[in-house]
Amino acid sequence: MFEFTRRRSRWVLGVFAALTVVLGALGATLFERVEGGGYSDPGSESSRALTVLREEFGQAPPNLVLLVETQTTVEDPESTAAATGLVANLRERDGVAEVASYWTTHQPALRSVDGKQGLIVASLLGSEREIDQRVAAIAEDLAGDRGVIQVRVGGYAMLMHETVEQSKTDIAKGELIAFPLTLIALMFVFGGLVAASLPLLVAAVTVITTMGVLWAVTLFTPLAVTAANVASLLGLGLAIDYSLLIVNRYRDELAEGRAPAGAVATTLRTAGRTVAFSALTVAVALAGLLFFPLPAIRSMGYAGIAVAALAALVALTVLPAALLLIGTRIDKGQLGWWFLRAPRPAPGEGFWHDLATAVMRKPIPIGLAVTAILLLLGAPFLGVKLGFPDERALPESLSSRQVTEIVARDFSMVDQHTLVAVLPESAYSAAGLDTIARRFSDLPDVRRVDTATGSYAQGGLLVEPTAANSRFRVDRAVYLSIVPATGDTDALTGLVEQVRAVPTPSELLVGGVAAAQVDSITAIEHRVPWALGFVVILMLIVLFALTGSVVLPVLAVILSALSLTATFGALVWIFQDGHLSGVLGFSVTGDLAATVPVMLFAVAFGLAMDYQVFLLARIREEYDRTGKNETAVALGLERVGRIVTAAAILISLVFLGFLASDITFMKAFGIGLPLAVLVDATLVRGVLLPAAMKLLGETSWYAPEFLHRLHDRWGLDEGRSRDRPVRDPLGVTRAEEIVVVDPLARAEAARAEAARAEAEGTQAEGTSTRDGKRTESARAEGARRKAEGPRATSAQTESARVEDTATAR
Repeated sequence: MFEFTRRRSRWVLGVFAALTVVLGALGATLFERVEGGGYSDPGSESSRALTVLREEFGQAPPNLVLLVETQTTVEDPESTAAATGLVANLRERDGVAEVASYWTTHQPALRSVDGKQGLIVASLLGSEREIDQRVAAIAEDLAGDRGVIQVRVGGYAMLMHETVEQSKTDIAKGELIAFPLTLIALMFVFGGLVAASLPLLVAAVTVITTMGVLWAVTLFTPLAVTAANVASLLGLGLAIDYSLLIVNRYRDELAEGRAPAGAVATTLRTAGRTVAFSALTVAVALAGLLFFPLPAIRSMGYAGIAVAALAALVALTVLPAALLLIGTRIDKGQLGWWFLRAPRPAPGEGFWHDLATAVMRKPIPIGLAVTAILLLLGAPFLGVKLGFPDERALPESLSSRQVTEIVARDFSMVDQHTLVAVLPESAYSAAGLDTIARRFSDLPDVRRVDTATGSYAQGGLLVEPTAANSRFRVDRAVYLSIVPATGDTDALTGLVEQVRAVPTPSELLVGGVAAAQVDSITAIEHRVPWALGFVVILMLIVLFALTGSVVLPVLAVILSALSLTATFGALVWIFQDGHLSGVLGFSVTGDLAATVPVMLFAVAFGLAMDYQVFLLARIREEYDRTGKNETAVALGLERVGRIVTAAAILISLVFLGFLASDITFMKAFGIGLPLAVLVDATLVRGVLLPAAMKLLGETSWYAPEFLHRLHDRWGLDEGRSRDRPVRDPLGVTRAEEIVVVDPLARAEAARAEAARAEAEGTQAEGTSTRDGKRTESARAEGARRKAEGPRATSAQTESARVEDTATAR
């Protein structure tokens, strides 16, 4: 890849520029193709009930509500004329069925207590995208001031439409916040405008192309709007992470005396391969979401895989091409002494080296203390209560929320939570249907049951059937409408289970919003073990390819999972229990959207493993160089500690953009993801990993011989020898016995040899003095040994420059 990029750097940049323009144009229309829902299992009982209802009866549960407010009363002739005109307008529209209103039925449930408001209820038919288009047209044509009446549009269809529109606004706000904050932070990391701008360039290309790819995905499968929200900021964060690693390594190679071509080549062999493995771990974690049948969750899986792949692709093509053109001007644009790049600590020094060393002195008490803290922070999740988003997840200013709250407050009886019980392929007699209807109406929390044989309440016939009741029966099927007496979520869940438990002679399919929520939560719970198993197994394989160990992958998975405890505890404490709701600006519902923990786990676990890859790759490099487990941990943490910390802070700043969202469950990402990343980058990486590897010792690198051979052939090779260093009888690793191919490792080996030669020369002089036998030959020998180091280093540097020149040619 490097050779192609080196020879065709301008061509690579031109192709990606054209691709960005094309995909950007497609992505600009993405929100016209995404769906606001996606929280139902398409294969569930509730979905099958709605399918039969739509195909056999041409009907659907009411999902559109028009709230009509009058200046006088709903019986006023002018108000009546205006309202009946709305009813006629709806009935003439395609895809609108079962239009009912107070003015056409005079049902008390459709009239407010004070008599100044009335409801028009209808069912919109079609796919979610068609329903979204229809409710948008209705809102545009009918909502607002219409003379003597004021009309507001609500219902589930309007809720989904406004979710899409709000998400579009939130993405723009999130990016408007994230980009400037990130640029400022990058200035502190790199100290110069040129270096700081490169990650943002990669991020912009990644986000734009990702939106275009998601547009293409909508041609083959439904895509929920949440995928676009998360893909935007996740793409920004991953692109900056990967760019940060590559630009930092490139600058280090330039500092070692490399020419730009040689520096880019070495960077791609080292940091570039780490980026590829990191993207693979993120993609694997998000691929686990494809096990869930809910379109909202699956959409997140599609978006996550796409964004991880594109972030890595752009970082490994566009960025190297840009670096080759910029060359040594990477540090241009310094803006002041406060932006100057911090000096790189000498080997064996620095904060992260000192922290790792201190932890490894007392690994058991320190490790147990941090683990206890994390488990304590995660304890609130033991009381999690799963639910699904409703109108309270949206801002109070939106029409769908206002209508729902007004209806709940001002109307004595509400039919918005109606269940449907469908009996397909049945030929029920009137007597048989009457018996089932009486059983349903006698259940607790049931106010009324409507079907072909009349209306029922409390186990008895309430109203004789009329011509309107014929809609409940067709030649091959019949259904019942079950109107709950409550809107309480727990009571509705219990009612769904009670209705399904009623014995019927043939198959019974129960549908409705409450039934769909029960089925969706069940589907999530049943698929979690399969998704976790898939992710863990593939993650272990990927990490084995990186480390060559069967122990470290298991340790990395355990620690990454442990880093999420604080995140899940915070989700319950904040969003379920309502702490900080006033500060963050959301309404407390008393539960947690069931999709949030699943999606958040996939993204956060992928990011945690992403940073584990960054660290383990460098520890493996140091272990191959030194052969000492503790030394490798301390040096590896020292080498990547600063840059990974910077990456964690930067991606946390990006994810804070989710807090700008006015959708409650998107705010959960703005709290959960930064918390997970920062916990992993500090407590887990800085404390738990060094403690665990100290306790494991050389066992950390264990693998059966056949797997060791497999790794030698197929594992990650960053240009170094996989042979373990040879030790002398004293256990000291001799640098000259290590086969080193990587240029940076080769230079470090040369410096180590120079230091050893100097020490031996000094020791020779000291010994002569103590014995009283200091001779001219001893002084000459000491001087020779001292001179060996600088000459070796000089020769090594010259060799590296020759190699870089050859590479450039």
